[in-house]
Amino acid sequence: MELSTLIELAKERDVKLPSYTEEGLREQVFKEHYRDLPDYLHGFAYTSCVLADEEALERVAYELGWSCLKEGVRYVEVRFAPQLHVREGMGVARVLQAVDRGLERVRREHEITEAVREHGEPPFRYGLIACALRVFSGAFSPYYHDLLTVLPGWPAKQVYGVASLSLARTVVDARDRLGIPVVAFDLAGAEAGHPASDHVEAYDYVHKHFLKKTVHAGEAYGPESIFQAITKLHADRIGHGTHLFAVDEVQSEGDPHRYVRQLSEYIADRRITLEVCITSNMQTMPELRRVEDHPFGRMVQERLSVTLCTDNRLVSSTTVARELSLVCEAFQLTPAEVRNVVLHGFKRSFYPGGYREKRNYVRQVIDYYDKIAESHGVPAVRRGDRR
Repeated sequence: MELSTLIELAKERDVKLPSYTEEGLREQVFKEHYRDLPDYLHGFAYTSCVLADEEALERVAYELGWSCLKEGVRYVEVRFAPQLHVREGMGVARVLQAVDRGLERVRREHEITEAVREHGEPPFRYGLIACALRVFSGAFSPYYHDLLTVLPGWPAKQVYGVASLSLARTVVDARDRLGIPVVAFDLAGAEAGHPASDHVEAYDYVHKHFLKKTVHAGEAYGPESIFQAITKLHADRIGHGTHLFAVDEVQSEGDPHRYVRQLSEYIADRRITLEVCITSNMQTMPELRRVEDHPFGRMVQERLSVTLCTDNRLVSSTTVARELSLVCEAFQLTPAEVRNVVLHGFKRSFYPGGYREKRNYVRQVIDYYDKIAESHGVPAVRRGDRR
């Protein structure tokens, strides 16, 4: 969502913001740096308030799709927590449908452009990723308020698990019965003190129904959080993974260096993709004073399956192109390494179509990427350079 759209929607819906200017919101809410992850997440309180009806959700999804296209992005997985947007008369399924309508309009409009029809440009494709939350309060949304009200006295961890399982059942139904392109299930929110084990039942459910899985892990906690995501929640991909190599944060008995080495080897061997968000991490982790301090460089060196994501275009004020530019400059990536980072995102995507359709799409993307690279004087990548 663009800040101008946030302000416009807030005025139309009488939502109170700390400021009604882009400069004021950048200074007070969507800042250059944050104290920590919970401070970063504070901004979502305002976006959730204005995205409280189908019209707003469809509009913002449509604008997001075209913003991505104009930047050069051709495949996008839009991840959000549908339960944050539930209101009276609008359940999770209708939230998903509204977002799908906005993105589907973009797909249709791009499909008929000359670039796609005559010049072989890959068409726009998208999928939806539904996020459960590790932790929430009644202030997060009416849905969470009502859930906590009808379950008084329940241990908080059990309520978090109930919310996740409810979402899991609903999104599987939305995919299978309504045909909404929900491609994966995610777990997001404050990590420390809120383990993956609280959400095992929800992930078991989506796993049994062949919905792919990603987990925000290793963002604000150590390697063991990543291990839990993989072993307890069947994660196919890991969001962030920033603390993968944090030996000093390992709490298990034994040699922490060996633990980290074996974990990273396991991730490499299983081709579990790490969704790295450079700007977001720089904003929430004071220890990262320069991009060069980020473990992304080591991930590339160790030949992990790693790709770049924005985390949140509004809160982090970034784009995929900017994230690529940051790592290219900081780590002096070779053309082959840049190609790998980009193509890992396509190859390990949760593409909404069947396996053969995905293979054909990825092949089209690879051919188009190489064509564009060669037109800019970048030599074709030799087979031995590919991973």
